[in-house]
Amino acid sequence: MRDFGLSYRETRFLRSLDPPWKIQRHLDAIDYDVAGAHCRSPRRVIRERRAQCMDGAMFAAAALRVQGRPPLILDLEAVQDDDHVLAVFHETSGWGAVARSNYSGLRYREPVHATVRDLALSYFESYFNLRRQKTLRRHSRPRSLARFDRIDWMTAEGNLWEIPRWLETIRHYPLLSPRTLARLGPVDRRMFEAGKVGREE
Repeated sequence: MRDFGLSYRETRFLRSLDPPWKIQRHLDAIDYDVAGAHCRSPRRVIRERRAQCMDGAMFAAAALRVQGRPPLILDLEAVQDDDHVLAVFHETSGWGAVARSNYSGLRYREPVHATVRDLALSYFESYFNLRRQKTLRRHSRPRSLARFDRIDWMTAEGNLWEIPRWLETIRHYPLLSPRTLARLGPVDRRMFEAGKVGREE
């Protein structure tokens, strides 16, 4: 199995995070980069034990790749809010995801979703801003990070801003009709508070 430029120790560590919920458990155990000042490679995430959304998705995609799966990410696009990036994987039971977020409801999904759209919609109720508005609107298709092997995305020491900039250019698909959007209610107060559990400022 290829090491993709990773050391033996790094490769062994990423392989140990199987099944995918173990990747999520590791991401939840490290510091959240609230400032988002860096876009770290998986190697840097391992070393620095810090990640934001994009870092976390790349780390998870790298772990999935080392374990023999394609390194797929999916972009969720929002209004009046930040976008969110997932590492996604497919099993016979369906699509699942691993993600790093400052909100408790925007993280792991078991591979039980029949389509990518179903997976994206599973984030809808938990995707909100601090004004209690439901903000998720569109999703991309799963895209492989293998296209960025030319810049050594798994091991680079510099920031990888090229990848989130690329995500802004790819096609996204609407999740809801204009009629549905016009009738959305605010986020329930209990769900709002639950979503902020563990949130770092």
